[in-house]
Amino acid sequence: MYHSHWTRPLATTGLGVLLAIAGAPEAALAGIQLQPHRAVYDLGLTDSAEAAGMTAVRGRMVYEFTGNACEGYSVAFRFVTQVADESGNTRVTDLQTSSFEEPAGKSFQFVSKTFINQQLGEETQGRAERTDGGIDIDVKKPKENQVALKRKVLFPTEHLITLLGRAQEGETIFVADLFDGSETGEKVYETTAVIGPRREGAGDVGRDAEAAVGKIGASAHWPVTISYFDETKGDGGERTPIYQLSFLLYDNGVSRRLVLDYGDFELRGNLVEMTKMTASECKQ
Repeated sequence: MYHSHWTRPLATTGLGVLLAIAGAPEAALAGIQLQPHRAVYDLGLTDSAEAAGMTAVRGRMVYEFTGNACEGYSVAFRFVTQVADESGNTRVTDLQTSSFEEPAGKSFQFVSKTFINQQLGEETQGRAERTDGGIDIDVKKPKENQVALKRKVLFPTEHLITLLGRAQEGETIFVADLFDGSETGEKVYETTAVIGPRREGAGDVGRDAEAAVGKIGASAHWPVTISYFDETKGDGGERTPIYQLSFLLYDNGVSRRLVLDYGDFELRGNLVEMTKMTASECKQ
């Protein structure tokens, strides 16, 4: 699992494939085969987390990834969190998103709904098309708007496969602008990924469920930390990320051992269920 919408319910917004993507080594991309799957993660505060104003946080993420490199990829994602504060109040946030990326990053369609205590609080819908030198965004909700960005911007699955390509080449830093339909459907994030040394095999189970980890397979993997920055804040020098996402990324695109750092507190995501799906074959 890898998805840039992971953090929407608790931060302002944010976050987990295709054919030849500009900027990624073709030799590396040729060997990347993403595994269609459904993954379930349980959420809770890390042991060292100090959550200001919170007494408890728990939740669950469900991520489903399907498709192939010829027809495109679909992602269905749900992120539910329950937060209790020091006054005894409880807030339940339920983020539901779905998206589709055409092959080679030609377009990206997105629909997102956020419910607060079962009441619809936010809805976003739109489509982004690849153009020469950038993307054109057509937003339908929360309000109609068109935005043209004249620079290189990656969609989420483009970002994933490019990151895997860089990891396979032994690179340790990957910087890219990312568009995922966040907030009002116009937001672009500047991202910096730090890629750790390659590891072989499934790795230590840790707090994840042993059966779920076993279904990933004994693939090569890398520890990765991605920092997300708001491009509208700061004009150079050292900046503080809006949030950071750390995880183990396998060469088939599956992720586990998640840590979401919001600055004020951290959440851990433990993989508890993993279901592999059959990859549909490309039709000639």
